[in-house]
Amino acid sequence: MVRSDGEPILTGRATQGTGPARFRERFLQGEPVETGVRTSILHSWRRSRSLGLSPNQSELPFSDDFDPDGRIVRAATPVLDRLQARFAGSAMNISLADGNGTVLMRRFGRASMARSLPAIQTVPGFVFAERFAGTNGIGLALAERRLIGVYGAEHFAERSQGSACRALPVRDPLSGRIEGVLCFGYPRSAEDPALTPVIRKAAAAIERRLLAQSSARERSLLQAYSAAEAKADSDLHHSVRMDALALELRPGDRAILMEKAAELISRAQRAAVDVPLPDGRRITLVSRPVTSASGVEGMAIEAVLPGPSLALPDIPRQFEQLLGPLAAPAGPPPLDGIPLVAAPAGPAGDGTLAPSGPAPGIPEVPAVVPLDVDGGPHEPPRPAPPARGLLMVGEPHVGTYALAARRRLELLSEVGARIGTTLDVRRTAQELAETIVPRLADHVIVDLAEPVLRGEEAPDPRADLRRTVVHGISDEPPFKPVGKQAEYGPTAPQLCCLASGEAMLEPDLTTAADWLAQDPEHTDRLLRHVRSLIAVPLVARGVALGVATFYRAHDSAPFDDDDRRLAQELAHRAALSLDNARRYTRERTMVLALQRSLLPHGVPDQDAVEVAHRYLPAESDVGGDWYDVIPLSGARIGLLVGDVVGHGMFSAATMGRLRTAARSFAELDFPPDEVLTHLDNLVNRLDREDPASHGAGIIGATCLYAVYDPTTQQCSMARAGHPPPALVRPDGTVSFPDLPAGPPLGLGGLPFEAVEVQLPEGSELVLYTDGLIEDRTRDVDVVLDQLSTALAHAERTPEETCRAVLDTVAPAHPADDIAVVVARTHAFDPGRIATWELPADPARVSEVRACAMRTLAEWGLDEAAFAAELMLSELVTNAIIHGSGPIRVRLLRDRCLICEVSDTSNTAPHLRRAASTDEGGRGLFLVAQLAQSWGTRYTPEGKVIWAACDLDGV
Repeated sequence: MVRSDGEPILTGRATQGTGPARFRERFLQGEPVETGVRTSILHSWRRSRSLGLSPNQSELPFSDDFDPDGRIVRAATPVLDRLQARFAGSAMNISLADGNGTVLMRRFGRASMARSLPAIQTVPGFVFAERFAGTNGIGLALAERRLIGVYGAEHFAERSQGSACRALPVRDPLSGRIEGVLCFGYPRSAEDPALTPVIRKAAAAIERRLLAQSSARERSLLQAYSAAEAKADSDLHHSVRMDALALELRPGDRAILMEKAAELISRAQRAAVDVPLPDGRRITLVSRPVTSASGVEGMAIEAVLPGPSLALPDIPRQFEQLLGPLAAPAGPPPLDGIPLVAAPAGPAGDGTLAPSGPAPGIPEVPAVVPLDVDGGPHEPPRPAPPARGLLMVGEPHVGTYALAARRRLELLSEVGARIGTTLDVRRTAQELAETIVPRLADHVIVDLAEPVLRGEEAPDPRADLRRTVVHGISDEPPFKPVGKQAEYGPTAPQLCCLASGEAMLEPDLTTAADWLAQDPEHTDRLLRHVRSLIAVPLVARGVALGVATFYRAHDSAPFDDDDRRLAQELAHRAALSLDNARRYTRERTMVLALQRSLLPHGVPDQDAVEVAHRYLPAESDVGGDWYDVIPLSGARIGLLVGDVVGHGMFSAATMGRLRTAARSFAELDFPPDEVLTHLDNLVNRLDREDPASHGAGIIGATCLYAVYDPTTQQCSMARAGHPPPALVRPDGTVSFPDLPAGPPLGLGGLPFEAVEVQLPEGSELVLYTDGLIEDRTRDVDVVLDQLSTALAHAERTPEETCRAVLDTVAPAHPADDIAVVVARTHAFDPGRIATWELPADPARVSEVRACAMRTLAEWGLDEAAFAAELMLSELVTNAIIHGSGPIRVRLLRDRCLICEVSDTSNTAPHLRRAASTDEGGRGLFLVAQLAQSWGTRYTPEGKVIWAACDLDGV
């Protein structure tokens, strides 16, 4: 079986103690019940138990203080009569209760039921509110504010175990307030899903009759106004039909007048207001009280036009046109789009309305001028009296409803504009609170699941709610501070709304003892500050993010059902923005993790430069900036900075590919311009291979590569569309070397040019990406001046320089990634370098070997002498046999012993496995076995073959 809202109904006593009956018994015995019972029923059971109700209690409070001829009774009587005829002969018990749960009317399918049933089920006046009767149809419909069904053992009271019921709130169509509850009661065995459309249609019919009552009152006000105008002296003013007035006004002008007219009606006082229109004209709106023959009191708003009067139609015809739309609501809109306002009954009086202030939340009407007793404004007589016409008539509450509806629309519009301006989860939640306070609530609390703050989905948001926002009208709200875990009891509205997906309203917190009693200390502090609350789940795209709680203080009106629906809509819109921010946070976290995993995780050990680096991702999205520090042969160091165009996962992945390729090219000892050439070819190939590019080129990047040699203090640099580096000399002088810009990577076909720069020891070379200096709000030249000022402190360490640059030069909210590398140069100690030159003569090999051994002995490297001697012998012999002279030998004592042999030939040796019959080919293999690493690099004069020997054991 399925209930009206689609939730399965478990069988009760009819199945020998299974289903709700079994769970109810367990619940009454104090055992935990978490599954097997509908959420709304379980919460109602808990509330009933916390109120101290007994399931055996049969007496209910009786009240005879109700109006047997009230609005809801007059509207519902014919509807209940038709229902009684429809269910004639059945065991149907039809009841109508008011908004407090007091039964006002009873109807029965069989007349004999009135004699056989107990008094509480037959006599009007008994109160079935949940706090008195426990879980039942009327009480639960008022608590849930929707169509509900209670079946058999789901009732809290024993007397109702064999019954079932369906109940639906009946609302005032104008105010949206719950005026009563329509309830169908029947035996448990008579359950029929067809009852759902019947009760919905019946409630809708009652609501239509409530609206008709208001329309009838407005018609009586119009008739009273018409009669008064017919008796008035025609010399005092000229009346104009509103369709003629409409011809003088644009739609925007009419909207302005209607808004001011509704405000005047809501004030319920005799007044006039001068309304300026956008075209410079001014129209005066005059309000005066009207009382119908039946005692209905309201306000009439007239528009007074300046200038000559228009044609004067007869007043009775005007009101025939006004009354027509009220008598036939389905007809065309009245008065060329200018509507009348309908409202519920106003207070009875002596024919004049006492002045009253505006309704809560409605601003004062500006420029209000009191009138004389006869309704005429204070103005001197004019040769031609102004024309005027009726604009709006209604009771004071009508203006209140109209203004409240407009304020709600304005609030919804403002929420759409103000919430979600950033993709930050916490900021979005703060924007929701700032928009709501004080227009709807005095305090707003937003609790989000801990995984949501990290960009993840929460399997159960109720398990770990974190206080994210506390915002209100007072500086010291009675709530836990931000960052603390939000703990709620199982029946608290916050957890109930997350379970049901619907907003929960507590209009009076003093009656919410069931869940407030779980924290007495917090309860006392809370009740001293607030009187009512609405808890709204933050759910978007099926993902529960958290809960927002709106509170009102004691000096504000309590929340009502209209506020609950408005809060639900506001929370839904805010939840979409929160979920967008959550998804962005997740994606950004993933991209940032990828980006950081592709960047260097440390600086390699070397003595050529002292390096500090920083990487700062953009606030909005992660880009493709990268940097690298690459140890090269000959104690040299490579410094690399690059930037891939665009942001997001694609840019980060492309950055990883380019950085890996650039490092590979650099480790092959290519000079800077050749490294850029190889990278340019790679980017072109990536574009051609990407099917999404269609040959148009979707990848672009800039790059700067510098190689510093501490033995010569020379730095070779080349760039591909990248900003030039900054050079800080030991005396603090800052300059930007004039490097040829070169085209960005990916254009293809254009050369790159390298430049040699001499760097004195202690100089700082600063490499950076364009995110540091380029910003839409700043001039590049000004930023470069700021950078020069920040760098002009030679006494700072590279770490201090990095910090100073980011603190003083970087944008406060970077729109692009920023990568900075600061390298302070060191000079290689000449005493750790030994160099020999010899002709291509095999006889000189022993001489060089002997010199090298003496140098190693002077350096204290006797233990490395054997390996170094073998390597030098093989490398020099290879250079003599396969190369061309002159030959140069160099030993460098760095963190390892480096042996270099250079000649003028461009042919490089290749490692191969020599056969047993081969006379040669084993020397290079021997070098590879003895050396930690070896390789070849090319120079303008030829090549250098080098081998590094580990000194850890020396």
